[in-house]
Amino acid sequence: MVDVVIRVAVVEDHPVYRQGLAQVIEDAPGLELSLAGGSVGDVDAHTGTRPDVVILDLGLPGGLRGADAVHHLCAQGHRVLVVSAEDRQVRVLDAISAGAAGYLTKIAGPGEIVAAVTSVAAGGTYVSATLAGYLLSHPIKLTAREKEVLRLVASGETDRDIAEQLFISVRTVHGHLEEIRAKTGCHRRAQLVVRAIELGINSDSP
Repeated sequence: MVDVVIRVAVVEDHPVYRQGLAQVIEDAPGLELSLAGGSVGDVDAHTGTRPDVVILDLGLPGGLRGADAVHHLCAQGHRVLVVSAEDRQVRVLDAISAGAAGYLTKIAGPGEIVAAVTSVAAGGTYVSATLAGYLLSHPIKLTAREKEVLRLVASGETDRDIAEQLFISVRTVHGHLEEIRAKTGCHRRAQLVVRAIELGINSDSP
């Protein structure tokens, strides 16, 4: 029986933390370090064996960073595990909405990092218990008008249709949508529809 090896890329700009993550991967049975770089470009330029999981820091300087970096890597077919100092609800949801399969803060220990990598590599998801508790204790709070706008988005209405139905300007609709996106971490219209259903705000809502 051939043992399955999980190949991992580490993308972290801080050299000390990058070295620490790389060491965790190298020391863990069943994991193999594919590369350790300081930017998303290092993953794009990698000519070796394709990594199964990319551990990504959100706060990379310059170039692709944050949710854009997550989306770029996911579009390339990579499984992304975010390990970041950023633990604000909006940033976490933003990264997950962009396609991240896992999210850890930088206080995660080696055992949790290995567990998260293993779960993500197997096609699962992983969010640290501490972070999950934080998210649950900070529910998304939309105003009554934001709920109206989100309900109409879920109904398939355009921004102009929403403006006409609510007797407001298209510019005001755009303002409400920006607030909704910031609170939910959903930037694409399809994602907003899914979040509306999750929140019980759909086309059938009164």
